[in-house]
Amino acid sequence: MRLSVLRTATLFLIIVLSSCLFSCQKPKEGKAVVINQEFAVNKVSEYGFEVTARGEIQNVGEVDLKNVVVTGNCGSCGQIMIFDTWFISDVPKTADEKNVINYLSVGAKAEFSFSGVAMYMSKGSPQAMPENLEIKIVSFEPAT
Repeated sequence: MRLSVLRTATLFLIIVLSSCLFSCQKPKEGKAVVINQEFAVNKVSEYGFEVTARGEIQNVGEVDLKNVVVTGNCGSCGQIMIFDTWFISDVPKTADEKNVINYLSVGAKAEFSFSGVAMYMSKGSPQAMPENLEIKIVSFEPAT
């Protein structure tokens, strides 16, 4: 009798410990990286210019991703529109200023392109590109 109680207690303890170990596993994570980026200046009006971006991202995570939002940022641009100075407004990005990739499987690559990374107002063309331009992956969701 005593031996069967000991076996039952041991078996119960093993089941509880094994369930704790399996429940503590780290969930698989998603991760996307920019593998190629390119910026260009385009004239958009008589006095207006803007920086456009294009490139490629890759899913390097462990799960498929959906609704991957890619946009650009200009770290050296001002917030106020001044002639002959690169600027960008501090408002949420419009559909033209970001790219949404609907689905990206593990290891897959996808191209992106958008406009409005930075703006320039002048009678003449800008002499140089703004500094500190970067592509950012703003958000994504794991596909289930």
